[in-house]
Amino acid sequence: MSTGTVLYDLPGPRTRRRHRYYGLAATLVLLALAGGILYLLFRTDQFTAAKWNPFTYVGIQKLLLTGLANTLRAFGLAAVLALALGGMLAAGRLSVHRALRWSCAVLVEFFRAMPVLVMIFFIYVALRAEPFVALVSGLTLYNGSVLAEVFRSGVNSVEHGQGEAAYALGMRKTQVMVHVLAPQAVRAMLPAIISQLVVALKDTSLGYLITYEEFLHAGKLIAANLDYDLPFIPVVVIISPVYIGLCMLLSWLATWVARRQRRNPKVETDEVAAPEPGLLQQEDHRAHG
Repeated sequence: MSTGTVLYDLPGPRTRRRHRYYGLAATLVLLALAGGILYLLFRTDQFTAAKWNPFTYVGIQKLLLTGLANTLRAFGLAAVLALALGGMLAAGRLSVHRALRWSCAVLVEFFRAMPVLVMIFFIYVALRAEPFVALVSGLTLYNGSVLAEVFRSGVNSVEHGQGEAAYALGMRKTQVMVHVLAPQAVRAMLPAIISQLVVALKDTSLGYLITYEEFLHAGKLIAANLDYDLPFIPVVVIISPVYIGLCMLLSWLATWVARRQRRNPKVETDEVAAPEPGLLQQEDHRAHG
């Protein structure tokens, strides 16, 4: 029996048939929703050439590409800083020093409970920071505090006996964390880390509220300058697949990293020659002699 079916029975013919019916019903519902949306778009003349010709202009294309580049720049920096901040706060929360542990716990709970938009506005208005700095700082503080809990729970999910065995070998706490606990915890933490990075990517759209020229802000500028009814629909049709594609790319990256981690290195041993005839009898003779 394979390891994937140890804890449950394989579905029988009736169960598999029922699952196929469920899948068919869900597919029909999704197709009906997609058909309804397309019907509404066609009924409101959203696919006429006049509403899509503006997107062939070089100026509008450059505006969208600039907004996308600014979104990726803010997300990339915020992701790196959030991972670093989360690692430091998690290390503090796992510290044996009570003062450091409680201080990090207060910071994590405060920034995790604070709405990210409030932090962005506070940094932008009260501290008079640039829009890019305010957006990255708000995303870093919020997502870093959430990732700190992800890291801490991932490390705590590793069996305590492994850490105790490493300490018994004379390893210091930093060595135990880096070489024993963290590598094993990464596999458990990876889905949650990628999910939080997806949240950070989508939250970059909050930058348009503080006039940061990111992707959504570029779309808003384009929709405001179009002179026909419902101008935001073509803009949403163009912008939404880009966000979806970026989130799917992050999910694919997580799957790829997890698959590489599951590959255990194969240790090849040298072939051992078979004993010559009569050799075992000679050894046994010497042992009894």
